[in-house]
Amino acid sequence: MDAAIDELSGSSTSDGDLLRRSRTEPECFAELFDRYFAQLHRYAARRLGRAGGDDVAAETMLVAFTRRASFDPDKGTVRAWLFGIATNLIRGQQRDEIRGYRAYARAATDPAEPGHEDSATARAAADVARNRILAALAGLSTGDRDALLLVVWGEMSHEEAAAALQVPVGTIGSRIHRARRRLRDALNPYQETDERP
Repeated sequence: MDAAIDELSGSSTSDGDLLRRSRTEPECFAELFDRYFAQLHRYAARRLGRAGGDDVAAETMLVAFTRRASFDPDKGTVRAWLFGIATNLIRGQQRDEIRGYRAYARAATDPAEPGHEDSATARAAADVARNRILAALAGLSTGDRDALLLVVWGEMSHEEAAAALQVPVGTIGSRIHRARRRLRDALNPYQETDERP
């Protein structure tokens, strides 16, 4: 997997090689920082807001640098390891994350401009849907939310998310299935769950 990412980035040095070299040549870690900081920041900022994203992305890289000797390539890729660290740090701030989802869900819609009834209706419908999704996210278990957001916002495969959370791949599939079902139910609370074609 590291080789595929390196191919896309145009680098000939794999993530694993850079991490191993950084144990004796700490400056090699700078390239890993350059490769992954923006991805980690996007993921954390979506979960905690921009300021939280700044903090988590920076702290993830610091933790990874200090623990670089403990990385085990048999347990997954460097990318999955980094996202696992970020997810654990986010868990530490989980109350803030859930509070943020709930605050977004309670946020009032913008008043409609006169003469723009169609766009106001569309905005109101979008706001209702967003609020239901955010409330559902806040109501998910930690494991279900982490799995879903690693795959959706972290753009990870099920295998990478499993490595990041140190759980079996099947567990990721189950967690994502449960989370998606709860989000679907939140979007359409009147839908019968046992609909058959």
